[in-house]
Amino acid sequence: MISLSHITKTFGSGDSAVHALDDVSLNVADGQIFGVVGQSGAGKSTLIRTVNMLERPDSGLVTVAGQELSGAGEAELRAARQRIGMIFQHFNLLSSRTVLGNVELALEVIGVDSRQRKARASEILDLVGLTSKSSAYPSQLSGGQKQRVGIARALAGKPRLLLSDEATSALDPETTRSILELVKTISTELGLTVLLITHEMDVVKTICDSAALLENGRIVEQGPLVQLISTPGSRLALDLFPLGAVPPPAGNTIIDITFSGGSADRPVIAQLSRTHGIDVVILGAAIETISGNQAGRTRLQLPGSVENNTAALEDLRSQGLLVELVGGGKS
Repeated sequence: MISLSHITKTFGSGDSAVHALDDVSLNVADGQIFGVVGQSGAGKSTLIRTVNMLERPDSGLVTVAGQELSGAGEAELRAARQRIGMIFQHFNLLSSRTVLGNVELALEVIGVDSRQRKARASEILDLVGLTSKSSAYPSQLSGGQKQRVGIARALAGKPRLLLSDEATSALDPETTRSILELVKTISTELGLTVLLITHEMDVVKTICDSAALLENGRIVEQGPLVQLISTPGSRLALDLFPLGAVPPPAGNTIIDITFSGGSADRPVIAQLSRTHGIDVVILGAAIETISGNQAGRTRLQLPGSVENNTAALEDLRSQGLLVELVGGGKS
């Protein structure tokens, strides 16, 4: 659905130049929910705005639904943008229009007649659970309701792609969960591809199939979450399962075990202790449901040096677990 190839974008020039995007390549499959994670200033907003060409890249190719947009003229872009919906952090609703009127606006812009506009807007408000608020004005809505209006407006033109620019960062945790559940539901029901940018790993855990980490305008890593979980040294996997600082080994071996799927249900630690006759200390654990599968990371302390625990470590790896040494060494 989305292919970004070697995208660069610089603002300013000389010593004041800001390289917002630096040789970024990204692929989002049809029907995926793909998250781009990064801190403020990483280039996330610039990246998402290149997808619908609100920001034209300095170089590189942008292809959406098989259409190359980076070289397209304004008429082609207007037509292409009708297939791309976008929701924003601050809702961007018109205070002078009702909820129904705000949703109709998206159709009015593309020339849909009044009768069809009202019918489609009513249909999509029902989908997002706001039929009872159709006559209300934005000032009468909660933050979550405003964002639902924003989502309805983005969906009014029946897009194939939905872009989300920090759409939940201004909402409280409970409202965020309800909005994410709505996005996941409409993605499934409408066959919609979703590209969202966020600085919140909880958003990625909740609904994303794949993710990319963006730092200083560059993609550090990307891939399906289930694949990243099993990748040694993955920064995204560490952020998905935070275990805090590693304590001093004090002559012991400290390891992180990452598990997913069927391995999540096995008594791995109890078996390890019984089989090898060692006292295993659990230093931390984080378990989540990722892409419909239970996955997590556990930090263990094994008595003695790494050499003394070779058999135990090999036993864990033979079970298909990702085992990483995070503390300890030769005695």
